[in-house]
Amino acid sequence: MVYSTTPTIEGHPILEYKGVVTGETIIGANVFKDFFASIRDIIGGRSGSYEQVLREAKDTSMKEMGERAAAMGANAIVGIDIDYETVGQSGSMLMVTCSGTAVRL
Repeated sequence: MVYSTTPTIEGHPILEYKGVVTGETIIGANVFKDFFASIRDIIGGRSGSYEQVLREAKDTSMKEMGERAAAMGANAIVGIDIDYETVGQSGSMLMVTCSGTAVRL
């Protein structure tokens, strides 16, 4: 599967548009990550644990979207958009959604 945020893939004409595909992931950050992230807010620096959770959620959403595109007979996804939101009580959950257009190159 070829993934691209651009509407086309250079050197590969789009032969067929299969349709819109999405991938969604909702993942919780545990209490310890929240605690250490709040310390980082006070003293500064990056929160490696939250960055890890973001990467995991993004990778899972992209994989799910790719599986849906493959089931439609696509071999690429173009125009990918990735969105991050907090959901749940007090924003305790992270939602990552990916969308794009499944195509056959």
